[in-house]
Amino acid sequence: MAGVTDLGVRIGLMPVGPTNSLLDVAGVGLGHATVVRDEPPPPAGRGIARTGVTVIDLGGDAWAAPIPAGGAVLNGAGECTGFLTVREWGLIETPIFLTSTMQVGRVYDAACRLLLAEQPAIADDVIIPVVAECDDSHLNDCRAMQVEDADVAAALAAARASTGSGAAPEQGSVGAGTGMICLGFSGGIGTSSRVTAGGHTVGVLLLTNFGSQERLTVDGVRVGRLLPGSGTQPPRPAGSCIGVAVTDAAVDSAGCARLARRIGLGLARTGSTAHHGSGEIFLGVATGLRAPRGRRAPGPPLTGAELDSLFDGVVEATEEAVLASLVASPTILGRDGNSAVGLPVEAVRRLLGGHRHG
Repeated sequence: MAGVTDLGVRIGLMPVGPTNSLLDVAGVGLGHATVVRDEPPPPAGRGIARTGVTVIDLGGDAWAAPIPAGGAVLNGAGECTGFLTVREWGLIETPIFLTSTMQVGRVYDAACRLLLAEQPAIADDVIIPVVAECDDSHLNDCRAMQVEDADVAAALAAARASTGSGAAPEQGSVGAGTGMICLGFSGGIGTSSRVTAGGHTVGVLLLTNFGSQERLTVDGVRVGRLLPGSGTQPPRPAGSCIGVAVTDAAVDSAGCARLARRIGLGLARTGSTAHHGSGEIFLGVATGLRAPRGRRAPGPPLTGAELDSLFDGVVEATEEAVLASLVASPTILGRDGNSAVGLPVEAVRRLLGGHRHG
């Protein structure tokens, strides 16, 4: 599978985990259900589907043992259900579901049904599943509700099956990332991890759908301006990015919100400027202080400067995750003849090599 190393660069200073992904955080799973179909447009059919669902499973029963969490918003033209509850209580009680804008209701409904079937006690206390989105309507026909309950169930099952597998996850134009466009090229799902000197792991997963080619920056080099087509693309509405940072460190809700905020710094390194119409919504989650429902955390949190290495890890992993989403994504043909071109990896590699030897 293609990776950022194919560009001939190494992002940042910190070591990566064994899979260089969110899966390097113990107990965490990642799964996708990709929805691709070519049917006549409504009402005769469901049109061109280039969408899907991605699920981050945080391990075990998140209702019975919620996980410390916090959130941050860089620009808020987007949606993430459950976000206010996470910020208010400092805990997350469900897996994290990612999809496209018009499918949020479908995924939310399916998540409620799936989690209620697993944990009947939810009916006496209710939950608000965390479902976040980016808009894929340039490639995906959103006049039809393309995602079904079975897709959500499949993505959740795949996430749980991936836990502890040691295999790197699929990235790019898969699951929720199928119809996404990032920095002028086909984007989608990207993930990376970093390991601190203290032995803690932090992983970042992104759903990338933002930016223009002329701002694409790789390891500090503005390659987007040097690639063919720079400045010739038609203007498009500002895109978005959902970011999730997960660590195994002992971090409380306030610390998780601080981790989440650093995702924006990593995006900026690749060319994001968080336009007026974009939705950059971030979550930070930490499993190190997880406790059974209603009980106190098992120990004190890391505070102050103790968080610095985790901040470094989030920024580095975010920068690499953006690039991973681009490198892994092929050209995607979508509705009405629209397309998203895959990043020309070899051309970028040559540009980076020429810059270094220039």
